[in-house]
Amino acid sequence: MDFIPAKESPVFIKIFRLYTKLLFKWRFKTVWLKQEYEPCSECKTVYFLNHHSWWDGLIPLMLNEYRFRQQARAIMEDKQMNTYSLFQKIGAFSINRDDPRSAVTSLRYAVKSFNRDHASLFIYPEGTITPAGSSMNFEGGLAWLHDKLDDVDFVPVGIYMHTIRHSKPELHLHVGRPIRMNESLSKEEKTAHFETVLDQMLDELRQRAGFDDSEFEPFL
Repeated sequence: MDFIPAKESPVFIKIFRLYTKLLFKWRFKTVWLKQEYEPCSECKTVYFLNHHSWWDGLIPLMLNEYRFRQQARAIMEDKQMNTYSLFQKIGAFSINRDDPRSAVTSLRYAVKSFNRDHASLFIYPEGTITPAGSSMNFEGGLAWLHDKLDDVDFVPVGIYMHTIRHSKPELHLHVGRPIRMNESLSKEEKTAHFETVLDQMLDELRQRAGFDDSEFEPFL
């Protein structure tokens, strides 16, 4: 499949964010947020998230529109981009995980996107939806980006849904602190470190979400 670039539409984003906000309010009992990172006016950021459900594709829009307010883009599998073409209008661009050469084209496009002021990128390093509770198994794109991008924060975002207290699900989001790591690490070592950070974040979410919300606030 041909590469699909982002084609942001500010008008569409304004309309779609309101629709999406109503959708989240209708679908979830409560959306909770623990936010340990607030991008400064000069900050550029890569957010990496776990990917366990269809809803994950809308969470970056909500976080960026109502909290981060950066020039955000997101990497999305080409098959999904062809099914949900509207994501192109909110800043998504495609990646073909089955073709390494094409995947590098997408990652280079991601790097070029950081030439914009206050730029950010949302990436799901697992590459596809995985079962909740499974161990992290990242592809190499996140570490590749870390090698190419200077002065960019890499921030983990944990996503966890549950029905512990209500028949209607609750959604807990945890935006962590920027990752610091030795630049001399290999791509494989960086990938393992990113996996460990997000894995530990999700373990904590599973232990606390629905039992102790003292560090969370209602979001949306």
